[in-house]
Amino acid sequence: MSTPSPLGFGLRRPVLPGGASPTTHVMFQHPLRRVLAFTGRSIDDVVNDPIVKNEVLAYYRVSRFVERRMEMTELEQQWNPLGLRIG
Repeated sequence: MSTPSPLGFGLRRPVLPGGASPTTHVMFQHPLRRVLAFTGRSIDDVVNDPIVKNEVLAYYRVSRFVERRMEMTELEQQWNPLGLRIG
């Protein structure tokens, strides 16, 4: 189970059950599709109706704001895990 390294030491690699290789699944985010599904509208509705366009735009802006706020909160927790305020 060990393979020689350039320095002559044995390199141990973890063996996964069943000989499976590690797999990483990537899911692409499509915010506009998510907003359209939430509002129950199609892209044709957005193109042809200015009221629907404004509605979808408003929901899209809200979703972007929430995503940005979540990222900021995660970064603040990384920088200050105890939540201490200085000042």
